Amino acid sequence: MDHKILETARELIDEAGYPALTIDQVAARAGVGKAAIYRRYASKAEMAFIATVHGQWPPPLPDTGSLHGDLLELARTYHTLLAAPASRHVAPALMSELAVNPELVTRFQDHFQAPELAGLAEIIQRAVARGELARPVDPAIAHLLLIGSHVAALYLFHQHVDDTTITNLATATTAGLTALAGRTPPGESVMGLD
Repeated sequence: MDHKILETARELIDEAGYPALTIDQVAARAGVGKAAIYRRYASKAEMAFIATVHGQWPPPLPDTGSLHGDLLELARTYHTLLAAPASRHVAPALMSELAVNPELVTRFQDHFQAPELAGLAEIIQRAVARGELARPVDPAIAHLLLIGSHVAALYLFHQHVDDTTITNLATATTAGLTALAGRTPPGESVMGLD
C-alpha cells in the first residue's frame, strides 16, 4: 500500500505540481482511504517529501577508499535527489511545516536524519580506521557542513549548485572534519585537498 500511495503522489506532483496535490486526490487514485494515508504520513508535505526525495532512503553509502571521495560521492547523490524539480517544490513546503509542527520535527529526525547521521558516522569511522582522521568526530557536524549547506544553497539562497560547488563542499567538509579530529592526513593539507 505504501508503494501505491507514494507512486500516486509522485504521478500527481508530476502532472500538476505540489501546490495542487491533495490527500483526497491521492486516496482516490491509489484506491485507499484517507485514514490509511494519515496513519502513515503526518501531512501532505511529509508524504510528498518521501515520495519525491526520500523514496529510497538512505542511499547506499559510497566506499571510495578516502574520506574526501566518500563525502564527494554522498554529496553528489544528495544533489541528484535535492535538485530534482519535484524536490524543489516539496522540500520548502516541508521546511515550512517543520517550523510549526514539533511532532513532524520528531518524525523527520527519527526517519530521515537518523539514517543520514548513521551513514556519516560509518564514513567517519572508516576514515579513522584508515588513519585519515585522528579520532571520530560528531557526524552531526559533518551533516551540517555537507548537507545543511547544500540545502541552504538550493532552497534558501536559490543558488546554482554545480559539480564544482559540490566538490568544494566535500573538500571543505573533509578539511573541517580533519581539523576537528586534530590532525591532517599525511600528504594532504587541510586547505588544499585534491
